[in-house]
Amino acid sequence: MCGRAVQVLATFRRICQHFPMIEFRPLPDDHPDLAYSPLLRAAQLTLGYVVEHGSIGLTGTKAFKRVFVHWAAEHFDWPGMGYEELYRFKKVLNEYEFPPLELLHFLLIELKLGRQYKGEFRATKRGKELAGSPGRLFAELVPFFVLRVDHSSYSRFEESPFGKWDVWLNVINVDADQGCSERALFGAFYGEGPDWDNDRWREIAAFSSCVLKPLEWAGLLVQVEHEADGRSSRQVFKTPLWRSALKLDTDEMLAPLKVQ
Repeated sequence: MCGRAVQVLATFRRICQHFPMIEFRPLPDDHPDLAYSPLLRAAQLTLGYVVEHGSIGLTGTKAFKRVFVHWAAEHFDWPGMGYEELYRFKKVLNEYEFPPLELLHFLLIELKLGRQYKGEFRATKRGKELAGSPGRLFAELVPFFVLRVDHSSYSRFEESPFGKWDVWLNVINVDADQGCSERALFGAFYGEGPDWDNDRWREIAAFSSCVLKPLEWAGLLVQVEHEADGRSSRQVFKTPLWRSALKLDTDEMLAPLKVQ
């Protein structure tokens, strides 16, 4: 484990004794960094669609009908799941084949921003109010999604890494401040070991699915493919939305932002 990670973890063991809460800062509706969140954008588009069209049709199993799945795939511009990628090998697309939409459907129902009634999905009064207020919608949607959803339920192996969000966020806050590889972040929490590249790939996949992917879908992190010495790796960077939205105990350990 690198020296900086050891320092952060030692600091955070003291912090954890006081059971700190993760604080999301309120952001105004016109804050430019909100544009980094794919989940917020998808929720705005979906609620806006319902406000404009009145409802979204549901299948017999209460999933969104294919006509809306097609519309969502075309308009969400989801990272790594754009329209062309989703339809490359398919002529039609069901909700479950577009995981971000299936998750968003669940979130809107769970947060009572939408409801299912007589074969249709409709926005609630609160859902209609928040459709035009991205700052308030972000505050309602993203903390719940990141901190309270069981992310293993839609991961590849349905396995959860050991850990807590307050520790993950505070360590990532420091280690990924200037960018860090996915594997280096995993090693900061769980150690590298002599054969970790081969023997621990399932653990790395669980960490990526349950920690890094939710943060990326929320718009707080971005992952970039990197080639070096003939090997491919993922580099993890914090987006500007991270510093704007999150207030963490390790913020004092960060270098000040440079004013351009």
